[in-house]
Amino acid sequence: MPASPHKVVNLSVAIVLFNSALPLLQRVLDSLAVAAAAAREAGLLGELCVHLVDNASAAAYRGALRDELPRWRAQGLPVTLHELPDNRGFGAGHNALLGELDSEVHLVLNPDAELHEQALARGLAALAADPGIALLSPFVVGPAGAQEFLCKRYPSVLVLLLRGFAPAALRRACAGRLALYEMRDVCARGEPAEVDLASGCFMLVRSAALRQVGGFDEDFFLYFEDFDLSLRLRATGRLVFDPAMRIVHHGGYAARKGWRHQVLFLRSAWRFFRKHGWRWM
Repeated sequence: MPASPHKVVNLSVAIVLFNSALPLLQRVLDSLAVAAAAAREAGLLGELCVHLVDNASAAAYRGALRDELPRWRAQGLPVTLHELPDNRGFGAGHNALLGELDSEVHLVLNPDAELHEQALARGLAALAADPGIALLSPFVVGPAGAQEFLCKRYPSVLVLLLRGFAPAALRRACAGRLALYEMRDVCARGEPAEVDLASGCFMLVRSAALRQVGGFDEDFFLYFEDFDLSLRLRATGRLVFDPAMRIVHHGGYAARKGWRHQVLFLRSAWRFFRKHGWRWM
């Protein structure tokens, strides 16, 4: 990629952990280092700060994280570990850094989301070219290479129940409704497009916009905090799906993770609709 005429920006990255798989985290950090090097080569990235925020994981896990820090730093990643005393949720973990962010751009990143080599370069270039963008969301594929549609339209109660709890035959019968919710008509085109709601697994956001809206709403322990943040960020600028930014997502849906995650999902859905308005169908 040729050198960019755009202003070089400083980037902060936050990854919230809770007993997260260390081998996968290593792959994510490796991909981040490669993507950062490509962005620097393109003349887009200045300083990089990587924050690992541990939400009160097990003592043995924290010890393993501390043991890995020297190796990650030797690879050129300026990693800082923040050990929180208790687990107050995904959003609260990210908000723990909000007061100390001095970057122009901030990346909310999951420990299961690997970056393509050009992901940061493409994203930073797009933000520099259009000051009206508040947040960029990437083109996402799963481990098998199929596209995942993580950008969404405003949900309905029916759609969430279909996605999370309906039998496969009923989901197939309602495939059109589900595809509309997942913005497949927009995000399958391979072109940049404005979206309603972005996924928290990868949010490339202007730090000033994140501070302006006060970060995540900590009433959401897990699930829907990214949708809530998306709606509030739209008051500061556009949310854009950019297929030039690519990641591989190794995560899964709440319904596949057991009953505790299902309970958290339903509680957060209830909070989301109470706050932003109910849509039944």
